[in-house]
Amino acid sequence: MTPGTDPLTLDPPVMLAPMAGITDLPFRDLVAGFGAGLVVSEMVASQEMVQGKPGVREKAELGLGRARTSVQLAGRDAQWMALAARQVADQGAQVIDINMGCPAKKVVGGLSGSALMREPDHALSLIEAVVAAVDVPVTLKMRLGWDDDCLNAPDIARRAEAAGVRMIVIHGRTRCQFYKGRADWAAIGAVKAAVSVPVIANGDITSPAAAREALRLSGADGVMVGRGAQGQPWLPALIGHELFGAPAPRIPEGDSLSNMVSEHYEAILTFYGKDLGARVARKHLGWYMDRTGTATELRQRILRSPDPAEVLSLLPRALRAAGAERQAA
Repeated sequence: MTPGTDPLTLDPPVMLAPMAGITDLPFRDLVAGFGAGLVVSEMVASQEMVQGKPGVREKAELGLGRARTSVQLAGRDAQWMALAARQVADQGAQVIDINMGCPAKKVVGGLSGSALMREPDHALSLIEAVVAAVDVPVTLKMRLGWDDDCLNAPDIARRAEAAGVRMIVIHGRTRCQFYKGRADWAAIGAVKAAVSVPVIANGDITSPAAAREALRLSGADGVMVGRGAQGQPWLPALIGHELFGAPAPRIPEGDSLSNMVSEHYEAILTFYGKDLGARVARKHLGWYMDRTGTATELRQRILRSPDPAEVLSLLPRALRAAGAERQAA
């Protein structure tokens, strides 16, 4: 990073959440290009990262050295977490995030992610190990608690701040809620009251209006956008503009939209290779076509085509629906 700069001085304080299988390098680059304050890599398992098991490094080519990018690590063992943190920091990571929020059964079953919220003392040993291992800022992402009987995020946040964590992101649900119901933005306020470091509200941030309400109810310092950015990678920048006065993103329409989607599609193919890239791209193309109301027959033709040239030739017609992209608000 540039000497004298702090990568956690977010302008605007609107972030892209880490989402497995979604926030890969092509998508993060696209979202960052519109003007998000920070983008976060897909969760990387710390032990596998250090051991270099096949698939892990490719999965998150971490964007090391890129501005406004955070690398998220998950794990259960303090030694592996520290080694992974040191490795990515040495390779250029500007911010390291610790995952204590993932609710996936596979992650929780390995006693990582939000399972750590049931063991605060052990969780703090991981945090302390990572902070001690690196000179770059360390942040923490977690939920309100494990369930309604274990709403311990304020206490963990207080202890994490004392251990040196520089920013805390709270998803306004418990682990046992997964993604059901509505995020409880007001409950995030208890975390904000417990610490002096910035607190970021996450969960159901799908529009500038939702972001404004989340900030009002939580008192948080910023927001993190997850699923709301699917099909509208400009959303974090739009929220930054409407709530924090950041420059307005140019929301693509018509030919500009089809050009953006085509470039995203080609970037995915380049990143993953043609065969895997075509499969990875389908969900993104589907989200874009959801927003523009693409006719079912044309949509299916694009999603099933094994030929990138055919997909690229069909995208302009598929994304022609006027004004649908303005539904971002």
